[in-house]
Amino acid sequence: MFARVIAFEAFHDFIPLYPLYQLLFADHGLSAAQISTLFVIWSATAFVLEVPSGAWADTYSRRKLLILGALISAVGYAAWITLPTFAGFALGFVLWGISSALISGTYEAFVYDELAARDRTADYATVLGRARSASFVTNLAATALATPLFALGGYTLAGIVSILSGLLQAVVAWTLPEARAVETAREAEESGTRAAFADYLRMLRSGVTEVLVSRSVRRAVALVALLGGFLAFDEYFPLLARETGATTGVIPLLIAGTVAAQAIGSALAGPAYKLPAAIFAVGLGATALLIATGALSGSAWGFLPIALGYGLMQLVIVVSESRLQDAITGRARATVTSVSGFFAEVFAIAVYGGFALGSLWFTMSVLVAGLTIPVLITAFVVPFALPDPRSSVAAEASDT
Repeated sequence: MFARVIAFEAFHDFIPLYPLYQLLFADHGLSAAQISTLFVIWSATAFVLEVPSGAWADTYSRRKLLILGALISAVGYAAWITLPTFAGFALGFVLWGISSALISGTYEAFVYDELAARDRTADYATVLGRARSASFVTNLAATALATPLFALGGYTLAGIVSILSGLLQAVVAWTLPEARAVETAREAEESGTRAAFADYLRMLRSGVTEVLVSRSVRRAVALVALLGGFLAFDEYFPLLARETGATTGVIPLLIAGTVAAQAIGSALAGPAYKLPAAIFAVGLGATALLIATGALSGSAWGFLPIALGYGLMQLVIVVSESRLQDAITGRARATVTSVSGFFAEVFAIAVYGGFALGSLWFTMSVLVAGLTIPVLITAFVVPFALPDPRSSVAAEASDT
């Protein structure tokens, strides 16, 4: 079963359009400000739907929502290559935002509850780390494949392969079992729409209440949200690479280094899970310094320190996400996780807005380096916000 869980995550990122779509927009006449506006549309769609979709995942079949999310993302990629205008790109981002909201929180809660049904929650960090690592490996393969695909059929061929990957992800989701009982959904179906809506509101209130009442959950949600917002970095890496003089065919290869580093960082999350929070704080501080150095280098070689920094940040992100799941005690697991996703999108919108405005005066290298300042500040927060690895502690206690 967990092989299929990992496969779902892997297909999620086997998208050859990822390292190319910013260039697709630019080559169709969009400015850096317009591209940032598209990113705002994407994040705004996701954050509006993030928490409501999380509550839906707590009252409905999470497996079915994963299927739906994969299908919607495939339609979004189709919009980009069939309607290469600002409106078409915006439509694709709206669909991508809906897909992200449906999958975000739902996937993490699905995996955790499947492990809970097997009394294996202590393995969550390892499973999630392997799944994220697999996704980055396939992302790396897709990134490397983007260059020959672009040479053979341009953006259209890269888009077709991306659409097929989304469809395969939906097929994998369809084969997943669902150990978590969905009695609430079945009862709602039997008792009618009004009861379903009432149960939905109860679950939504339960999840939001846990975030507000539990200090450890609240701090973990805030930390994961900040770290998730910092992933806005990679939306600008292709434009940063083009600023160094790299060609469209070479840029995916430069991006591949950052993806490979993220795969390694994710794979190390399991073994590193029990390390003291101070270690992760140092790692996040190093992330800021490495990315700033690489961005300001003015050379394609700057992507080497950028990749190292991005790998470190990915390690901190997976460990933080895992410890957040351990801190959650209520039934509304997907809702709580989606609250974090909601604020991550809010922060991402602020980043995109800052880039859109800043692009009027500053180069992309200066803007990317500037984003490392909040990363560095967050490093000082990690020791206070990162929860203890409770499931691992419990597992050790049971073994002794």
